[in-house]
Amino acid sequence: MKKRILLTSFDIWLKDQQSNSSDDLLLEVTKLEFIPHDLTFLRQLPVDVQLACTQVMEKIKAIQPDYIICCGMAARRTQLSVEAVASYKEIVLQTQVDLEKLVAGATAIQISHDCGKFVCEGLYYSVLDYLSQNQLTARCIFVHVPVLNQENLMGILADFVLIINKLALSSSC
Repeated sequence: MKKRILLTSFDIWLKDQQSNSSDDLLLEVTKLEFIPHDLTFLRQLPVDVQLACTQVMEKIKAIQPDYIICCGMAARRTQLSVEAVASYKEIVLQTQVDLEKLVAGATAIQISHDCGKFVCEGLYYSVLDYLSQNQLTARCIFVHVPVLNQENLMGILADFVLIINKLALSSSC
């Protein structure tokens, strides 16, 4: 049985931005024909914690995914960053995915413990909390995506597809 994977991205938040790299990456994934998994895309979420969370929770209820990969832009980073934790006030929530196994074999992915204090961490924390509070078996990760260009696109896309494949094909991640 195919694993159901929900992938999310954000819209731009500054007027001078042409695009959001998280959405650019998901757009590239939609173009791939060889991914044999059940992928659902929730692209261009509003850069507003409440609105984004509402849309993601509704989609989780509707499709009941096995995995959720939330993506956000990290313009100052140079490679994919998989976030280990999200916090709100003094509460820190950790993903249930084994990130060491998940990133093994990737060429340029780092595990990060700093999801930032912007909408990315708000969404990640809310999804982790929602899954825990509702005792759902779905697992969630948050991936920060650097600005994409011709030099880094193929490597980043390959590593991101590796993450998708590992989640979809492994019960140990």
